[in-house]
Amino acid sequence: METASFDYFLPEELIASSPILNRTDSRLLIDSKPIQHKHFFDFIEFVNKDDLIVMNNTSVLPARVFGQKKTGGKFEMLLERLLDSRTALVQIKSSKAPKNGTILKVKKNQMETEIECIGRDSIFFKVDLKMDSKVFFNNFGQIPLPPYIKRNPNHMDKLRYKTVYENIDNQASVAAPTAGMHFSDLQIEKLKEKKIEIIFLNLNVGAGTFRPVTSKKIIDHKIHEEYINVSKDVVRKVKETKSKGGNVIAIGTTTLRAIETVFFNDLDEYSGLTDIFIIPGFKFKAVDKLITNFHLPKSSLLMLVAAFIGYERMKELYEVGVSERYRFLSYGDAMFLTKNEI
Repeated sequence: METASFDYFLPEELIASSPILNRTDSRLLIDSKPIQHKHFFDFIEFVNKDDLIVMNNTSVLPARVFGQKKTGGKFEMLLERLLDSRTALVQIKSSKAPKNGTILKVKKNQMETEIECIGRDSIFFKVDLKMDSKVFFNNFGQIPLPPYIKRNPNHMDKLRYKTVYENIDNQASVAAPTAGMHFSDLQIEKLKEKKIEIIFLNLNVGAGTFRPVTSKKIIDHKIHEEYINVSKDVVRKVKETKSKGGNVIAIGTTTLRAIETVFFNDLDEYSGLTDIFIIPGFKFKAVDKLITNFHLPKSSLLMLVAAFIGYERMKELYEVGVSERYRFLSYGDAMFLTKNEI
């Protein structure tokens, strides 16, 4: 299929630039016949006791950093992936690409430090942060709002550009798993009261999630690698749920990609990198239902949705989303999708 097939008109005013006051007040489009228009606090009505909810409990690092070269030229750095405790793979925007050995000065408030470029990996730079990587980004970085949110991050973003169930030990993501941002602590407690089981995995979201598909044919697009950790317990519970006829409900495309990576490769557990690219024709082995936000035109995430519910159904739901004035993208509304079994 051609990338142009995944284009649609997205009015700029439908791009949500900030969160609504209460997480669960966001709207929820139900992929049913006929289509239903609900709110996220209604989600519990569509979940049964034999179902399994799987969430990505990654945590966002303040992954965008600004600084100067020793020559005086300014640069902007965005984390792609942590490599170890003090080195990282990053994108660097500057007038000239830094060479190996280049020292970059970073300053925020009254703190200063230096980092060093130590190599390249395709379009990315490897940098030595000269200190613990999480300490570096938490001290010198800012929240990496998506490029379509055209404002600087503020105090509200610190509170809301994350899930209520994040695990700070997994603080390594460049973007929040936004489908999960609709959940409140109260809603999670209500799900547990209904005896709905909730389990967690980890996928650290890289900056590639914002990268548009620019190839003419979607099959030529290359997905950036991201780190995932899916435990034996998660795999076992997914299998048990399917064996008793329950639905495996993935909260977000990151969760779905992590689960399907493991089941596509017939693994009992996995900790490592994935570059799974899910497009129409993909055979899903584990996930039955998906909570996800509305995605950008011509994005890999929109292609994933088309693979999950069918291309024509995806087009239909997005036309409805625009006509019904849903809020789109990271701070926007959600949809609850059911896998197309055909």
